[in-house]
Order: sequence, then structure tokens, then C-alpha cells
Amino acid sequence: MADASGHLRVEVVSPEKVLFSGDARQVITRTLGGGEIAFLPGHAPFLGAVSENHTRVYLTDGTVQDIAVHLGFVEVGPDHVSILSDAAELAQDINVARAEEAKRRAEEQLRTEHSAEGEAALRRAHARLSATGGLGASH
Repeated sequence: MADASGHLRVEVVSPEKVLFSGDARQVITRTLGGGEIAFLPGHAPFLGAVSENHTRVYLTDGTVQDIAVHLGFVEVGPDHVSILSDAAELAQDINVARAEEAKRRAEEQLRTEHSAEGEAALRRAHARLSATGGLGASH
């Protein structure tokens, strides 16, 4: 059951550190092959793999913490959401010019040679740019 306040305890953890920890009303992320999924207080237990995506954490103060997540897992219970990511970046820490350059390089690579590495690089760039408002949330 969710706590009495109707909040979720959210943690986004990468191998290097706890990237984000706080209370939220909702979390939206993208699962591998499953599309976007939203978690609210009281959600049934869930475990899934996450793809490169723009994760949105809707905080209890009404703000949104945008995070670029680059693969990993999401574990959910009625009162918490934990994202364990291979790599993740808070939107405010992303270098937009570098992300745009990485997107350009990945697109160029894919024009000349289709590869899984190029596709993954493009998905990472899209996640970064989407998290910073540079692309639509659907990318």
C-alpha cells in the first residue's frame, strides 16, 4: 500500500552513485520493447528492463526532474520506484551541444553503415536531448 501521503520514494542509481533520491507523485519511464509506463502510488509490484529514454519524475512540489536513462532496470512497489541504470544523467547536468554533436555523428554513421552501436548511440543522444527539452518526449 502507498504511504498515507500518496507519494512514491524514488531512487535512480548508477554504478557510480545515487543520481537522484526524493519523493514523487508519478514516474514515467520506457521499458525495453514495451513502451512508456507510468507508476503511481499503490502500483502493483513490477520489475522490467528500461531502454535508453527520457524518464520523468513528477515531484511532490509540482516540479519535474528530467533524467536521461541509458539502459538498466526498474523495480516498483506500492510506495517506491527504483531505477538501476548502467548510466543516467540529470537534465541539468547534460551538455546539450555535446549531445547534439553525438546525435549528428550517430546519424552520419547510420547513413553509411547500419550498426547496433550506431543505433544505441542515437538512442542515447535522443534520450539526452529529450531530457533537456531539445526533442519531443516521444523520442
